[in-house]
Amino acid sequence: MSRTAVFYDPIYLEHDTGFGHPERAERLEVTLQTMESTGLSEKISIVSPRDATPEEIELVHPKTYIQKIKQVAESGGGWLDADTHVSPRSYEAALRSTGAALEGLERIFAGELDNAFCLARPPGHHATATRGMGFCLFNNNAVAARFAMEKFGVKRVFILDWDAHHGNGIQDIFYDDDRVLYVSLHQYPHYPGSGSYHEVGRGKGEGYTVNFPLPARTGEDVYLAAFDQVIVPLALKYQPELVLISAGYDAHFSDPLCSMLLKSTSYAEMATRLKKLAEEVCGGKVMACLEGGYNLSAVARSIVNTVAVLAGEDLRVEDEDVYGGGLPTSGRGMEIVEATRGAIRPYWNI
Repeated sequence: MSRTAVFYDPIYLEHDTGFGHPERAERLEVTLQTMESTGLSEKISIVSPRDATPEEIELVHPKTYIQKIKQVAESGGGWLDADTHVSPRSYEAALRSTGAALEGLERIFAGELDNAFCLARPPGHHATATRGMGFCLFNNNAVAARFAMEKFGVKRVFILDWDAHHGNGIQDIFYDDDRVLYVSLHQYPHYPGSGSYHEVGRGKGEGYTVNFPLPARTGEDVYLAAFDQVIVPLALKYQPELVLISAGYDAHFSDPLCSMLLKSTSYAEMATRLKKLAEEVCGGKVMACLEGGYNLSAVARSIVNTVAVLAGEDLRVEDEDVYGGGLPTSGRGMEIVEATRGAIRPYWNI
């Protein structure tokens, strides 16, 4: 059994996004209940993490932006944009959300853990260096990647983003950096509008951004084909020293914001491939940070399936509702996989 930790703290529930907001505290509460009801919580460690320091967050975000989030929170809260709310305790929650990722890396690189899952909020992958957006304040995985470089001398980080929305923030932060290979599978066109397969990076980062702009109603078969035919071979060529997952669950067929057709068990399939990859290239060093996913029971089942894989537990929670509501899958998914392969072939020969 893997030494696996889930990082969680009640402060995450104090990040108040307001009535009716899809990114709400219940996402974590229902997940914890499901971990307990399935017995998974007995097989892992649930750890309250430390706070990230403002100086650590400055590895990605300028001091002026960090101070802005703090000031908005201390003044009673407010909206960064139409979707992204800061409440009085959001700054504290965000420090500990990023802190979960940093402590996860500290424990993994110290040999105390094999892997970790950050059950934290607010999420991060839409936050650019200077702008919070898409429910995100600080870019947790981006800070984690830079932290790994600064503290542990890591030179190659692989970030796999399976959230159904494109992680524009991660892409923007590392677009000209060959120390991060960023791969995103997402519904397209959809918020935030970025993530074409033509977007491959620039400068010394050219070829290190890989986008799969998948059509609505893309199902598991296409996702797994993308992994087996493109993503895993690409990552094996890159030989990362750390694997990070931006683990959003809004590609589930029951999600209210997206229109993809993954199942709760689809995330176990993808996590299995990433865990095996990490074991082959970097001693199993893999960490996931929660991003989106807004159907409460689907998020909970999908996270449990992901964490069970990381922990080496033979546990799969199946969906009880009807798969895909009877919708047919799109016939264009494999066309996009091939288009993405073609866009990066000049750099990777895969």
